[in-house]
Order: sequence, then structure tokens, then C-alpha cells
Amino acid sequence: MDIILEAIGWTGSLLIVWSLMVARVLRFRWMNLWGAVIATGYNAAIEVWPFAFMNFAIAVIDIYWLRRLYREAHDDAHYRVLPVPEEDPFVRELIRVHHDDIAAHAPDFDPSPVHDGTRHQFLIVRGDEAVGVVAVRDQGSGVGLIELDWVKQRFRDFTPGEFVYRESQALVDAGFQRLELVAHQATDERYLQRVGFHQDEHRWVREVVSA
Repeated sequence: MDIILEAIGWTGSLLIVWSLMVARVLRFRWMNLWGAVIATGYNAAIEVWPFAFMNFAIAVIDIYWLRRLYREAHDDAHYRVLPVPEEDPFVRELIRVHHDDIAAHAPDFDPSPVHDGTRHQFLIVRGDEAVGVVAVRDQGSGVGLIELDWVKQRFRDFTPGEFVYRESQALVDAGFQRLELVAHQATDERYLQRVGFHQDEHRWVREVVSA
């Protein structure tokens, strides 16, 4: 029984330590919560009350942040979509800093400016923090090709791109009536379905509806 109890204690501690190395904020909170709950039970079992209280407090804090994260995830009061020109220096720097991650998720995206006015970029922000970028290439006749739909890793458990597709008037103002996206190996098809795309032959498509 002592060995089992010790193993439980180590499991809680390892989960807490492991959570600190996780970049995704939602995954971090869940791992930290389970580690704290296990550690609370272990320390209570061996009657180390200061550590039991500390881990209990951590668990309560994690629950608070999880509730807040889920509540704010789809709230347009916390996320905004800003149309920005492709030459915007801040967006250029954001794309440069995250080049490797962007290339892994959108291998066909060429970050070089096209200078012909056909690329529309939308910066997703949460408060004063840049969350991600969506780039749409104008194909004519109201059709836009999604070249890039990228968010920072810490926000990737959520779907901030939805504020471009569902809640924002930005696409309508840019003249788009229909969006198309060519899937590749890194495409998250479940995400596309959540934000309203459906598969049509070799492309994913979505009609643009005014908010």
C-alpha cells in the first residue's frame, strides 16, 4: 500500500512539473489541475497539511482559470479582428518570428508580399496581444482562397479563427462571398468543420454571411 501511495504522490508531482513545460494554456491548466488534485490527496493521506493546502489552493486557482478560459473562448468582447495591409510592419515581424511554426502548419504559404492588392490579412487580437493571422487571396468573383490560418501555440486549443469567419464583418467588407481552402497533411479538418467549412471535392468551402 505504501508503494501505491508513493506512486500516486509521484504521479501528481510529475504532472505539475510536466504542465510547466506545456505551451498551450488550456492543456497546461488541465494538467496542472489534475496534478494538484492528486498531490492534495497524497499529502492529505500522509498528513502533510501545508503541502495539502498549497496544492488544494493551486487546484482552486486552476478551476477558476479554466472556467474563465472556456467562458471567454467564444466571446467577441475579448477577441477582435483587425484588417491590416500585407506590408504592415508588426504583422511582418509576427510572421517572421513564428516562421517555423507557420511553415509547419501552412507549408504552401509564401510570406513575401504580393504587392497586387489581392491578399487580405486579418490580425486576431485578444486585448493587446496578437493571437494569430488569417490571409485570404482574392480569386475574383467574390471568392477568397485561404492562404494562412495560424494562431500562436498557446491559443491553439481554442478556435480564435472563428472570429474571422463567424463574428467579423471584415470578410464581407473585403468583398468576399465564398471562401475556399486547399487541405494538406497538417490541416485540422475538425477545426474547419467547427468554423463552418464543408468539403467540396478537393477543397474546403464556406459561404461568407454578413454578421
